[in-house]
Amino acid sequence: MTTIHLPELCLVALVGASGSGKTTLGGRLFAPGEVLSSDAFRVLVANDENVLNANEDAFDALYFVARKRLARGLLTVIDATNVQADARKRIVDLAREFDVLPVAVVLDLPEEELLARHAARADRPFGPGVIRQQVQQLRRSLRRLQGEGFRHVTVLGGAQEAQAAQVVRERLYNNLRHEPGPFDFIGDVHGCLPELRDLLDALGYAVAEDLSVTPPAGRKAVFVGDLVDRGPDTPGVLRLVMGMVRAGTALCVPGNHDVKLLRALQGKKVTVSHGLDRSLEQLQAQPPEFRREVAGFLEGLVSHYVLDSGRVVVAHAGMKEAYQGRASARVREFALYGETTGKTDEFGLPVRWNWAAEYRGQAHVVYGHTPVPHAEWLNRTIDIDTGCVFGGHLTALRYPELEVVSVHAREVYAEPVRPLQPAREPGSAQQVNDELLDLADVTGKRVIETRLRGRVTVREDEAAAALETLSRFATDPRWLLYLPPTMSPSETSTREGYLEHPEEAFTHYLNAGVAQVVCEEKHMGSRAVLVLARDADAAQRRFGVRDGRQGTVYSRSGRAFFEDEALERDLVARAADAISAAGLWEELQTDWALLDAEILPWSLKAGALLRGQYAAVGAAARATLPAEVSVLEAAVARGLPLGDLLDRTRAREALTAAYVDAYRQYVRRVNGLADVRIAPFHLLASEGHVHSGQDHLWHMRTLARLADADPALFIATRHRTVDLRDDASRQAATEWWLSLTAGGGEGMVVKPLHFLTRGHKGLVQPAMKVRGREYLRIIYGPEYTLPEHLERLRARGLSGKRALALREFALGLEGLERFVAGEPLRRVHECVFGVAALESEPLDPRL
Repeated sequence: MTTIHLPELCLVALVGASGSGKTTLGGRLFAPGEVLSSDAFRVLVANDENVLNANEDAFDALYFVARKRLARGLLTVIDATNVQADARKRIVDLAREFDVLPVAVVLDLPEEELLARHAARADRPFGPGVIRQQVQQLRRSLRRLQGEGFRHVTVLGGAQEAQAAQVVRERLYNNLRHEPGPFDFIGDVHGCLPELRDLLDALGYAVAEDLSVTPPAGRKAVFVGDLVDRGPDTPGVLRLVMGMVRAGTALCVPGNHDVKLLRALQGKKVTVSHGLDRSLEQLQAQPPEFRREVAGFLEGLVSHYVLDSGRVVVAHAGMKEAYQGRASARVREFALYGETTGKTDEFGLPVRWNWAAEYRGQAHVVYGHTPVPHAEWLNRTIDIDTGCVFGGHLTALRYPELEVVSVHAREVYAEPVRPLQPAREPGSAQQVNDELLDLADVTGKRVIETRLRGRVTVREDEAAAALETLSRFATDPRWLLYLPPTMSPSETSTREGYLEHPEEAFTHYLNAGVAQVVCEEKHMGSRAVLVLARDADAAQRRFGVRDGRQGTVYSRSGRAFFEDEALERDLVARAADAISAAGLWEELQTDWALLDAEILPWSLKAGALLRGQYAAVGAAARATLPAEVSVLEAAVARGLPLGDLLDRTRAREALTAAYVDAYRQYVRRVNGLADVRIAPFHLLASEGHVHSGQDHLWHMRTLARLADADPALFIATRHRTVDLRDDASRQAATEWWLSLTAGGGEGMVVKPLHFLTRGHKGLVQPAMKVRGREYLRIIYGPEYTLPEHLERLRARGLSGKRALALREFALGLEGLERFVAGEPLRRVHECVFGVAALESEPLDPRL
């Protein structure tokens, strides 16, 4: 039995004359989706596998699918004759394009058997001469296949051998996805054995005098290469690392210095520079057996590793997403050296292409190669070569903790050609990189993964609408971390004269399996997000802003809330001072906080709406209806039969007066900060935390401390807890709502006690508004309470609004979690733009 050993990711070419059994072999050895048959593609494009003039279209389609599969990292088999060198070259070129290994499986059957099979098939549109020609082409090709680039070639010499053949798929050397860690990634050592011992000690490894190492239970070290050159004890470093790898307590990838040393040890011609002379001198003092052991160790190192189910990748100079888990000379070259622009800098060194700035992969990438002053994250990549040999530090990254651990170099062992502390702009590498946003990160159809609700889809047209709005009108994107979700009203009430009533909200949550809710007074203001920092320095550190601002306030659409920058600056400073006075900076161990709030009065932000819509309706009605009533009264007095019309007009006059009274109570003149109030209801996030794990009573208590600290600016939101299983508790909350609305209040917001609540059918509505009878007059018009209008409004549909609210809620918290976790701003903006995009859905804005 012939066993065909295949790399788990490769491009397989089935090679053989027509009728040799390639399709039968492929169908037996591979899954149906893995085999791309030229016959099958001729059927797809021409309805007949024997239409030879469809070859060009069929192979275009076949290679299109092959590219898609290889891009996804899937083994692919091309089932065609492939006896011509040009056909095989196309396969080898495709394998190189996607950095996978090309493999040939050849069916070399006797010509007589092939001709007999051909004679038995009347559907073939060609004669036996074609078979003879294919056999000749195949025989001439057999010895050239490996020279053409096929890494593995298996020849099956007859039908019986083909029928018995089996495939064994072998894991690629770089595939260690099955190793979950935990790991300690260690940066470029460069022969610095004393510092390596210091670092291992700091990480909890025990290093014996003979350089044997005992790791903390379950942990494994991973060296990113460049073990050698420049430092005081290259042999000692090699002895320690080789021992750990041999014992299974460490992994190691090669660095460019390691490869150069290997070539020197193999007697190849190399330029002895950049510390290689010191390594060779130190190794010359070692026994020949040790030097041979070193050469064997370095030769066996794999370019990069993919670890922990693909969540983390390690390579000496980095690894862009398209190369991860691939095997080719190009991938190894990138792993060792990265890529250069072809230019040199003022120190005569090659200018490296900053691949990390463009990295968009999901895996974390840990690398070294280029010395940096300190390790910092950039787009889920981190360079942990902190120049130990140049007097900097030796650095490790603990994984999955993502904790950086460093020890100081004991001395300067070599002088760097390029200064280790280059001049750079203030701010982290991620903040500097985030200053230029990429349209590709927020445009087109997007499928956003959220922890709360799985995948949320944003259509291309919705994304375009969000981009138009946010690019033209939004606040500085470095502050734009969160957009509040829409909120659904309760089901409509059947009570006479009411469109909304608390009982419907209570029943909704009880039916969903929620036992307790919190009812919060709904302030008639404008929704706002406050991003506050302890001071301007903290704002620069965390948000990358360098304009001296301490924070910002923006609306639920992302626009700057205040047109007056001085007013905003004063409000932000006062709010930050209130947080200080309340002791929350220290208690939360943070230098920044994000609040969700209402800012009052409503007229501060909605002045144009009040003047252009509500006041205009009220003024027109008050100008005309009294005169209409007067004329009708005179007509009725003369005996005209207009009594019904008079009654209706009087009713309209009264309803219009109620409408004017409803919106007027929310109108106040604002001359400065003394006329502004903030009613916060969510402390959404601070350093290290998204506070969705706290219940709403915690949010109310914590934010009430701001009102205690500065009662002239902050309002503590009145609220009460309701046990939905207790009729008396529900009735008391309803009476409280009636009292609020009778006094001119907008109504209340009903929320499950816990910020995140799952009921019988999954995530429940995070909040539900129950608006008062008179407030709804502003929304639906003066005459909405007339029976015929109420009946029509009770038919309003809420399913679209509620689905939207849940999607936006999930996106909002996902964006905050990404920011708190230190992810790139583009990842945060993916969620922010998602909320803005969903807001373009055509739903009734009055809901």
